[in-house]
Amino acid sequence: MESAFLDANVILRYLLRDDEIKAQHCLELLEKAERREIILRTTDLVVAELVWALESPVAYNLPREKVKELLLPVIFLPGLKLPGKKLYRQIFELYVDQGIDFIDAYSAVHMGKQGLTRIYSYDSDFDRIAGVSRVEP
Repeated sequence: MESAFLDANVILRYLLRDDEIKAQHCLELLEKAERREIILRTTDLVVAELVWALESPVAYNLPREKVKELLLPVIFLPGLKLPGKKLYRQIFELYVDQGIDFIDAYSAVHMGKQGLTRIYSYDSDFDRIAGVSRVEP
């Protein structure tokens, strides 16, 4: 079975359909991953890049709920391999429901996975997360 890395711009072309020919090719690729005819691999940094592009006021300026709605189905494609894939529902929950920066939500969820409750940070986003104690150095 073929295995390849999936870059953020392929997912963006599929989601945004700003080039219909490219969007169709991207859809076909993602459908293969849905059917597990291909294994696509990506990284957490690619997901962060996608969130940044989709929410950025200078790019697509989408609301957080829409970002979540667009990305979760792609992240959970059966043929997509992503480290920490199972954590993304919780990450997006904090990102959307608590209005927390995506990277901070990612960090908080990973803290919980590691059994950590204290974070050294000047970022007050962490004060809104249950079970997280923020300490300024």
